[in-house]
Amino acid sequence: MSDTLTIHHDQAGHQFETTVDGHRAYLTYMDLGKQTLDIYRTFVPNALRGRGIAAALTEKALEYADQMGYTVIPSCSYVERYMERQQRHSSKA
Repeated sequence: MSDTLTIHHDQAGHQFETTVDGHRAYLTYMDLGKQTLDIYRTFVPNALRGRGIAAALTEKALEYADQMGYTVIPSCSYVERYMERQQRHSSKA
């Protein structure tokens, strides 16, 4: 799914978003300063669930955080579980 998924990073709005079949899915975060991002919400409409969209949004956000040298606080339970499954840590390596 993520191969064909176009994810837009709206830096001003602090979110990663995609639209599939007319439905919008997104992940939102807060920049807490001191190189720290708090990812606090992931939303995928019922019509799109089970297609790997939340995982793709989360991976894109974590890649951004890694590239920018940010520590991630996974306030969103989905992101927290994703990071545990991927054995990614919430602090910089």
